Amino acid sequence: MEPVNVAIIYYSSTGTVHALAQAAAEGAEKAGAHVRLRKVAETAPPEAINTRPEWVEHLKDTADIAQAAHDDLEWADAVLFGAPTRFGNPAGQLRAFIDTTGPLWAQGKLADKVYSAFTASNTTHGGQESTILALANTFYHWGGIVVPPGYTDPIQFQSGNPYGASHVVGDGAPGEVTLAAARYQARRVADITAALKSSRAA
Repeated sequence: MEPVNVAIIYYSSTGTVHALAQAAAEGAEKAGAHVRLRKVAETAPPEAINTRPEWVEHLKDTADIAQAAHDDLEWADAVLFGAPTRFGNPAGQLRAFIDTTGPLWAQGKLADKVYSAFTASNTTHGGQESTILALANTFYHWGGIVVPPGYTDPIQFQSGNPYGASHVVGDGAPGEVTLAAARYQARRVADITAALKSSRAA
């Protein structure tokens, strides 16, 4: 059987969620998946971006990463979405991309795929779980198969979030525990997707 296709589609303003997305890509590739790492379009106005030098710098540093398109969703057997939390919800940039997917949804092209999500917040209890759960609401509407990391690996008892990999930005850059949790989550998604794909082919 051919390897599974995993799309990792994310938004990151200053690099935290980007680091989680890169770790997720590593995890999926280690599981043998074909991976597409894609960022969504930046929709914030320049006057907002220019208030934070790290935001400006991150845009420059990731200029070579391809922008997410509907083709990436059609291609994928599984999709991991990542976004920082904004008041307990996914950042608007990711939502703006998701809100363009109506035509795919209407044709049933988003159904029966595996979905998972990861996030970051500025503070502890800053909306990480509600952000991931809000993304899951979309997956339900699409007819997706939601695969969280749960407490299915020892790393999850260190990272502490069964909904999806997450990081508190106030603690600094993501450390090895958080990155390992993101790798594990994507590996689990790839493994379960492979099992589903195999059973459908049988």
